[in-house]
Amino acid sequence: MCAKAAGHVGGAFSMAEMIAALYFHVLKVDPANPAWPGRDYFILSKGHAVPALHAALAMRGFFPMDWLPKSKTFGSRLSGHASTLVPGIDVSTGSMGHGLPVALGIALGVKADRAANRVFAILGDGEIQEGSNWEAFMAASHYGADNLVAIVDRNVYQAGGSTEEMLKIEPLDERFRAFGWSVRRIDGHDLAQVIGALEAVPFEPGKPSAIIADTVKGKGVSFTQGVHSHFMHLKPDQERDALRELGEAV
Repeated sequence: MCAKAAGHVGGAFSMAEMIAALYFHVLKVDPANPAWPGRDYFILSKGHAVPALHAALAMRGFFPMDWLPKSKTFGSRLSGHASTLVPGIDVSTGSMGHGLPVALGIALGVKADRAANRVFAILGDGEIQEGSNWEAFMAASHYGADNLVAIVDRNVYQAGGSTEEMLKIEPLDERFRAFGWSVRRIDGHDLAQVIGALEAVPFEPGKPSAIIADTVKGKGVSFTQGVHSHFMHLKPDQERDALRELGEAV
């Protein structure tokens, strides 16, 4: 939990398996040298869900575990959104619709250098509504960025409500394909499916890869699971109960 038990809990929990698969099975990274030129790049476009990323980075050894309880306190590097002040984070994010365009720029730069780095980005399903994403979708396929992987955390909710009520994005897989991407749709909480999809990229030579991960907002804790809440304030007893439930699930 972040300090003061307040934060974007639902969106962090819904992508937990994806973050775990990336940092413990897929990404080529060096915690002792976060700026290693040969690394795979990861951009958390839905930057408000950074608590899950902070936890993974600490567990991989990018920074000490005792930084986590100090998150969002004065003097801490761990803020409520992804920041390059944190070792292992390459791009500061949080303003919706920017992560994928930046990821595409990095991917094209890598290709221009004839390097082997891959670029992964996790997007929120609500931010798919941003026009900047669709420009990036179009450009990625046009330039054959097959070193780029977009992962959509399809937890159905955005800040204002259901995505399909706010601004319909389905059929998302068909829309990606229409923009020239190779697509797989998976259960985002089935670790075997998540790892299998991530290890299979690029799905087709010459095409960017899109993984649509169907997830549940707040997955893993009974009173956050499936709840429409973009930001949560947990009372002390709720924080204890949540940690207890998560501990039982480990």
